[in-house]
Amino acid sequence: MTTPDANPPMSIAKNEAAFAKRRQRAAGVVRAVFARAGERSQAQRVFETGGLRLRFPRAGAECEAVIVNTGGGMAGGDRAEIELSTQANARALITTQAAEKIYRADGAPARMSLRIDAGAASSLTWAPQETLLFEGSNLVRRLEADVAGDASLLILESVVFGRLAHGEVRVDAAFSDDWRIRRDGRLVFAEALRLTQAGARLDRAAVGAGARALATVLWLDAQAAVRLEDLRQALEGVAGEGGERVEAGVSAFDGMLLARLASPAPQRLRAALVAAMQVLRGRAAPRVWA
Repeated sequence: MTTPDANPPMSIAKNEAAFAKRRQRAAGVVRAVFARAGERSQAQRVFETGGLRLRFPRAGAECEAVIVNTGGGMAGGDRAEIELSTQANARALITTQAAEKIYRADGAPARMSLRIDAGAASSLTWAPQETLLFEGSNLVRRLEADVAGDASLLILESVVFGRLAHGEVRVDAAFSDDWRIRRDGRLVFAEALRLTQAGARLDRAAVGAGARALATVLWLDAQAAVRLEDLRQALEGVAGEGGERVEAGVSAFDGMLLARLASPAPQRLRAALVAAMQVLRGRAAPRVWA
């Protein structure tokens, strides 16, 4: 009788390493152009490939679009590319079917890129559900937007670090996030976030003070300054207490409104984002958020 070799021959180890390098990864692309057609806004052109799909549960004055990841999430080496464009006077809201799960990275990070082009007098809302980082995950994300001077762009992005219900309260995850927003060709907003060993760093008082969910709300709109106090009051109304408290800061400048949110409780932060949408859009969150 023979027993498995605890130390396989070097040739086997090399083959396994080579296989890992050749491992096929998922690459999904969605591109959509939204246009005005009478009183309605609709998707004029749509391109989708890989594991990403775009569905349209509702169309009216505003076209609602839902991105579906048929792969159920992203792992190291996977790529997702999304391009969204609104033509003159079109209105579109784009969300996701569920939280985007980012699984363990074995080598290369998962990469997500979002490109937005908001045309003259158009309105585009990008409101995906949470991005959920698992233990050992590594996500590199980039968002770029070009916005016409009289267009409206609302972005609500949230990230959750670990599956708290499964006891992942201090995940060793890496997150890189870059935003570049231009209005009439001029750079008006830019930031870069880098987090490694996210759980431990978010425990630091000067970083996250124990937060496990972070969100950014950015609104470029002529009404940005007007809605400032309304948004502050709405966020105070869902702030909560103790271990479920949402810490939020809101400011308005240069025709933009910016809110930062952090909470140890992802569901409480989600409630704050729903309240923000009600204030800034004048209507409830997309149905898939329910």
